[in-house]
Amino acid sequence: MSEKVLMKGNEAFAEAAIRGGCRFYFGYPITPQSEIPEYMSRELPKRGGTFLQAESELGAINAAYGAGAAGGNVFISSSSPGIALMQEGVSFLCSAEVPVVMLNVSRGGPGIGGIQPGQADYYQVTRGGGNGDYRVPVFAPSSIQEGVDLIYEAPVLADEWRNPIMLLADGMLGQMMEPVVLPEQRPFAESADIRAKKPWALKGYGDSDKNKAVVKSLRMQPDDLEAHVEKLFAKYREAEKALVRWESEGLEDADVVFVAFGTVARLTKEAIEILASQGVKAGLIRPISLWPFPYQAFDEISPKTKVVISTELSMGQMIEDVKVGVNGRYPVELIHRTGGIVPTSLEVAEKAREILAKI
Repeated sequence: MSEKVLMKGNEAFAEAAIRGGCRFYFGYPITPQSEIPEYMSRELPKRGGTFLQAESELGAINAAYGAGAAGGNVFISSSSPGIALMQEGVSFLCSAEVPVVMLNVSRGGPGIGGIQPGQADYYQVTRGGGNGDYRVPVFAPSSIQEGVDLIYEAPVLADEWRNPIMLLADGMLGQMMEPVVLPEQRPFAESADIRAKKPWALKGYGDSDKNKAVVKSLRMQPDDLEAHVEKLFAKYREAEKALVRWESEGLEDADVVFVAFGTVARLTKEAIEILASQGVKAGLIRPISLWPFPYQAFDEISPKTKVVISTELSMGQMIEDVKVGVNGRYPVELIHRTGGIVPTSLEVAEKAREILAKI
């Protein structure tokens, strides 16, 4: 059994990507994820991979598109405004069905914002910031270990679904340190493996195969484009069933149910303990997949519950999905901070009591 090692979140995420078989990294430094390109520049070439610091986030996403189209396993990372710059490329990747693993270590916004943690990229990553009809599966870890496990799994999922896979980790996870168990190294795919497992990938000018692969997002004929988009969404409907994930606790007799993801879910668990000591029963739904969102988790909520509270580091972006999951059965309220401010568990518990007192 592997031993636990103490690692900073960003470095653990980078190591997990390498061990997961990601042979190519394209990125650009931006706080609070700059340790990832730094780590990759040092470690990936030692292991037979390729590191490229692009001239910008636009260059990084398009380099990822090229390497992914040739069948390479690609990992890219950035933070909120950098991910915004990549959105056109993400739309291209989804249309061309090119698998890439993306990590957003998110900060406060809008605009340049600040370097402190935030969760206000929820709309950006779950609704898509690029043009056209497309979807990207998004997973949100609440610990460094969970982030390592998800990133290690992500290349397999990206290849299986021929689609980018997004990880959303707020800035706290990137900068904090925790003990983690690192997975075994998955070997990098060689040319023969790529040809066998990815027959759709580009093979190069000198290839003898007369059936040349073509990777594109341009479709000039409306009927052709419509058929392609319908095909994509048939795939997404299957992904909604297969990729939805969540964790729940204490729903069977809760007075209040919190909904929170990432590190906010961790401090919310502490708030639940505080409320329990004050005689208030509270439960938690923690979405692990933000898209597909676990609407079915809300069916587990007790009829005794008085209110459902979305707890976020934003002005209330996830609350729209929470309301869909609740479907009018309970009042829905919001506890939030923004600007990079993270509430304490005591603050969350106090605000929950104030909300309950008004119902």
